[in-house]
Amino acid sequence: MVAYDFRHIDAWVFDLDNTLYPPQMRLFDQIEVRMTDYVSRTLRIDRDHADHLRTTYWQKYGTTLAGLMAEHGVDPDPYLDHVHDIDFSPLQPDPQLAKNIAALPGRKIVYTNGSKPYAEQVLAARGLGGLFDQVYGVEHADYRPKPERAAFERVFEIDGLKPEAAAMFEDDPRNLSAPHQMGMRTVHVAPVAQHEPHIHYHTDDLAYFLSLLA
Repeated sequence: MVAYDFRHIDAWVFDLDNTLYPPQMRLFDQIEVRMTDYVSRTLRIDRDHADHLRTTYWQKYGTTLAGLMAEHGVDPDPYLDHVHDIDFSPLQPDPQLAKNIAALPGRKIVYTNGSKPYAEQVLAARGLGGLFDQVYGVEHADYRPKPERAAFERVFEIDGLKPEAAAMFEDDPRNLSAPHQMGMRTVHVAPVAQHEPHIHYHTDDLAYFLSLLA
């Protein structure tokens, strides 16, 4: 039944953080600390205030970076370089996930609110390097973040992707709303399911779910 619902798909779009690696690897914890550091240093505010702004901007704008750009005119590239300068050793290769991604018919794409160089480091650490036809970061969306529909439209325009023949895999349910509106199959990848009209499927095991589609 699952495979039948994906029979028309010829493009597979994957988020990166907490999607192509499980959240218990806690890589994003490091990034959040460096985000707070950057906000504190750049805006010359204490860490508590900086941490508050980090979460507030994420909720309001989709990413902390988008809020910093909109409200403080922050240059995105130094920010992205700083927050992604982390230790990748918590990540472990996943041969089964790699095998199941490789078996998918059609194009395989990564699209993240992080940067492309960061994404490529994560993929290498997970043993997923070379499996994807293209990797897109927030820079390819002119620094507009998911969940904005305009961000998806920009990246898909660059790629030539047809949403009605594509599937989106994401850990953040709000980032599946625009893909659903655009006609994509949507899969929420997370430990706990959230039942929303814009979510077609949920899985807490991406490798297993992909095995159902081969």
